Amino acid sequence: MEILFGILIPFLGTTLGSACVLFMKKSLGVSVQRALAGFAAGVMVAASIWSLLIPAIEQAKNMGKLSFLPAFIGFWFGVLFLLMLDRLIPHLHIGSDQAEGPKSKLGRTTMMVLAVTLHNIPEGMAVGVMYAGFLAGNTQITAASALALSIGIAIQNFPEGAIISMPLRAEGESKGRAFLGGVLSGIVEPIGAVLTLLAAQLVIPALPYLLSFAAGAMLYVVVEELIPEMSQGKHSNIGTVFFAVGFSVMMMLDVSLG
Repeated sequence: MEILFGILIPFLGTTLGSACVLFMKKSLGVSVQRALAGFAAGVMVAASIWSLLIPAIEQAKNMGKLSFLPAFIGFWFGVLFLLMLDRLIPHLHIGSDQAEGPKSKLGRTTMMVLAVTLHNIPEGMAVGVMYAGFLAGNTQITAASALALSIGIAIQNFPEGAIISMPLRAEGESKGRAFLGGVLSGIVEPIGAVLTLLAAQLVIPALPYLLSFAAGAMLYVVVEELIPEMSQGKHSNIGTVFFAVGFSVMMMLDVSLG
């Protein structure tokens, strides 16, 4: 039950964020969206470093001076995997009015949901990999460190859910459909985590590679999507400040619980 709860925490964060549309009458202001994007980016960068890359390097310390190699390889596979998905799946970048990638008849609403759904795949994998390592008795991964990652991603998912549901409502969707769009964007996370756990016997030998794979994919999302969103227009320092807030919150969470 503890592991099941940990897997569902990030999805709960997305759901609660999406629920904002049920209670708020106005759409999110530009400054608020910029702050939320910056906060989410800060959380993801800190989680990538403390929860994923550092444990990946520590688990390969028997390789001596080459202990960085699994993390390096996994990181680049994560970046290239997201780059490939970014090219293959038509979607809207967060905060953008234009779809990128292949021409598609998909509506703007569908593409907005696809954008965030795409980004949630590595987050779900990261949670699944952490809990798979914990179940295998890996000394570098504890129940607390796995929970810290889940909570951190849930915190980051709250503004992400709002960033999806509120603009959908502003574009004319009903509150129910806007809420559902936000919720559906996060459902891939528990699915990805469960599938990773089911493949635990295959996952464990490759744990350093998979942890860094998730880190590379998450950092791709930060640089490709969230940083441009938080830096657009006037008062871009709002996004920068909230990036620092998100980074420090996740850093404290991971170090104190890990």
